[in-house]
Amino acid sequence: MNLFVFGLGFTGRRFAETARGRFGAVRATVTEAAGAEHIAAQTGFTMRAFGPNADDPHIADDLADSDALLVSVPPDAGGDPVLPHYGEAIVASRIGWIGYLSTIGVYGDQGGAWIDETTPPAARSERTRARLAAEASWLALGEKTGKAVQIFRLAGIYGPGRNPIVKVREGRSQRIVKAGQVFNRIHVDDIATTLLASLDRPRPGAIYNVADDEPTPPQVVIEHAARLAGLPPPPEVDFETADLSPMARSFYGENKRVRNALIRDELGVRLAYPTYREGLAALAGE
Repeated sequence: MNLFVFGLGFTGRRFAETARGRFGAVRATVTEAAGAEHIAAQTGFTMRAFGPNADDPHIADDLADSDALLVSVPPDAGGDPVLPHYGEAIVASRIGWIGYLSTIGVYGDQGGAWIDETTPPAARSERTRARLAAEASWLALGEKTGKAVQIFRLAGIYGPGRNPIVKVREGRSQRIVKAGQVFNRIHVDDIATTLLASLDRPRPGAIYNVADDEPTPPQVVIEHAARLAGLPPPPEVDFETADLSPMARSFYGENKRVRNALIRDELGVRLAYPTYREGLAALAGE
């Protein structure tokens, strides 16, 4: 059984490394040939370049020799970048399980209400509307072919080397306060656990929210991270005057509490890090 990953970034790589023992071969893409060579040397994976300026000619053959496919490449200005290039190769392949990594951002702003997979998406930004369109394209491929396509809508991802403790230590953290604002998070290892559970229990057309148990105000998480780092928390900054990129500011425009019962009840997932407290405690010694 072989795995192909479009987009071996933070999450895709963690999953591939966790699942290595399940697969005879792991092949994956990054956007540049130089990056592919570097990661191949680090991981032992067969790496290909696929992006705006690269398209390795071996990818079609790799797909023909794969049984599972993880797609972690975001839409670009033209939509999903994988299907126009490799949709036919995927249809013709023996791939039976396809996981598409999306975002809980497709639900838009829910005014802080609890939501689950039955909540209609309300994407407000061009970015999240593109995500919804990409989801629909992959689900349509599954309906057409009978391949088990699953959508995983991820909360804010953190893990080794990429978490609030690192930001506090490096002086890059802001303790932004916006009344009533909460976010869900998810440890990258719990994403990998969920994907592995889906491999064992594929359900064509399934959509899963992959999030922790406790949506929490962002400043509370920063304060906890600072305590674990043995440092004072950064000063509070009012959201209205905070120095934020347009993308970061857009995140604060969406407020929701995400239920994760489906991954527990259907896939049998038990989160190793059900809240930010367990997750950050495990990362404090980095």
